[in-house]
Amino acid sequence: MVKTYTHINEKIKNGDVVVVTAEDMIKIVEENGPKIAAEEIDVVTTGTFGPMCSSGAFLNFGHSDPPIKFEHLWLNEVHAYHGNAAADCYIGVTRMADKRPFEYGGGNVIEDLVSGKKIRLRGISNTTDCYPLGEMDTSFTIDDLNQAILCNPRNAYQRYVCAVNSTDKTLYTYMGKLLPHFGNAHYAGAGCLNPLSNDPNYETIGIGTRIFLGGGIGYVIGEGTQHNPSNGYGTLFVKGDLKQMNSEYLRGVNFEKYGTSMFVGLGIPIPVLNDNLAKKTAIKDEEIITDVVDYGIPRRDRPILKKVTYKELKSGLIDLNGNKVKCSSLSSLYYARKIANELKSWIEEGLFYLNPPAETLSRNTIYRSMKQTSELKFVKDLKRDAIICYDDCNLKMVAQKIIKENMNHIIITNRERVLKGIVTSFDVTKAIAEDKTDINEIITKKVITTTDNEPIEVAARKMKVNDISALPVIDENMKVIGILTSEELM
Repeated sequence: MVKTYTHINEKIKNGDVVVVTAEDMIKIVEENGPKIAAEEIDVVTTGTFGPMCSSGAFLNFGHSDPPIKFEHLWLNEVHAYHGNAAADCYIGVTRMADKRPFEYGGGNVIEDLVSGKKIRLRGISNTTDCYPLGEMDTSFTIDDLNQAILCNPRNAYQRYVCAVNSTDKTLYTYMGKLLPHFGNAHYAGAGCLNPLSNDPNYETIGIGTRIFLGGGIGYVIGEGTQHNPSNGYGTLFVKGDLKQMNSEYLRGVNFEKYGTSMFVGLGIPIPVLNDNLAKKTAIKDEEIITDVVDYGIPRRDRPILKKVTYKELKSGLIDLNGNKVKCSSLSSLYYARKIANELKSWIEEGLFYLNPPAETLSRNTIYRSMKQTSELKFVKDLKRDAIICYDDCNLKMVAQKIIKENMNHIIITNRERVLKGIVTSFDVTKAIAEDKTDINEIITKKVITTTDNEPIEVAARKMKVNDISALPVIDENMKVIGILTSEELM
C-alpha cells in the first residue's frame, strides 16, 4: 500500500485522519502487522526533550535614533555575537553571563525572552559616519523585536552515548555530574519516541519538513552539524519563530561546574506512506543500541566499555563489569510523550499539515574529527623521575630526601612502587612544628594522578582545578613511573 502527502492532508482537512504516537504504533504493528498498520494509520508522532547545546537565536532590534552598529553587545550580561548587520545578533545557549558564570547563560536568556520578561541590552560600538552612536543601554521584550528566530544548527540526535566515569574523582560534564568509580551513568534521548529513530533513512524528514519546535511550528532546514548517519548519530538543523514558542518547551539549564545550555522540545510527524515506514515507526527501545563510554578518559576516542539498549537504559540500571550501575536520563521522557501527544492533537484538530521535504537528508555524510596541525605534548614528554620513599619510612628520612634531591614532593609507595600517597616539604615543616613523627599522620592518601599519554593541557588543568603543584605519573597498575610538577609545565 502506498499513500501520499496529499491524501493524508486531505484527511486532516476532513477531520478523519488517524494519528498515533510512536509508542502506540509499536503495539499496533505487533498485533496487526505492518501492512494492516499502514492501511489504518496515517501519521505517527514523535517527540524529544533534552539539552541541545548547539542552539541559539537570531534577534533583530531595529535601528536606534541615531543608529548604532554594535561591536559588542550583552543581553542580561550574556555576550551575544554581533558580526551580522548593524541591528542583528545571535545568542548561543552555552554562552555564560560575564558576572554569573555557571548560573546564567544564553539558554536562560531565551527562556526569559519567550516568557515575556524584559531583557536588558547593553552595547558598544566603533562609531562610523552612518552609525554615530557609541553606546546603548536599554531593555526590550519579545514583542519589541522585529524577528526572533530560534536557529539550532544541531538538534534531535538520533541517539546519544551513555556516559560513565572510571576515575577516583567526580567529573562535571555536559552529560551531568558523573560520580567516581562508575558510581552512576547518564544518557540522553527518548529512544523509541526519538524522531530520527522512527525514520532512520530520512524518507520523510528533510529540508522543509514541518515540525513541532519549542511549543510552536518550526522547520528542518538541513542536516545538523556533526551529522553522522552511517553510525546512527544523525542530527537536524532546525529553525522556528520564537514568538510562537513558550517556556514550557524551551528551558534554560545550568550544569554544575560545566556551563549553560537549553532544553528544547522537538517533535516530528512521520507520515505512514507505505508498509516499510509502518514497520520503522514501530521500533522498540530494545532495538535501539548505543555505547557506554568512559568520560574519565579525556580524549576524543574515549573507550567504549559495552553496548547497551535504550530498554536497559530506561530501566534505571545498567550492568557494567558485573555490577549494577544506577542510570538516569538527561532528557525528559515525560515531555517527549507530551510533545508527541500535543503534536497528535494539532494534526487531529486540523492545526498542523504535513509537507514533503524539498530535499531529503544525506545518508552518507562523512563525519571528521578536528585536524590538528600543531604538535600536541603529552605528560611523558615532560615528566621527570619521582623521588620515592616507601610507606614504612620515617619522617626524618623524608626530610633528608627533600634536602638531598632538592625536591618539594616525595611520592610514597609500597615496595612494589604502587602509589600510596604524597608528602610535600610544607607537610614536613608543619609536622615538625606540631611535634609529629609518624609519616602516616601527614601523608596525603587521596592523590590526583596523571598518565604518560595524557595531554599536557589536561594535566595542567588538573593542577589548576585542584590547587596542587605536582601529579604522580602512574601506569595501569597504579605503579609510579614519574612525576609532573608545575616547574616542568612552566
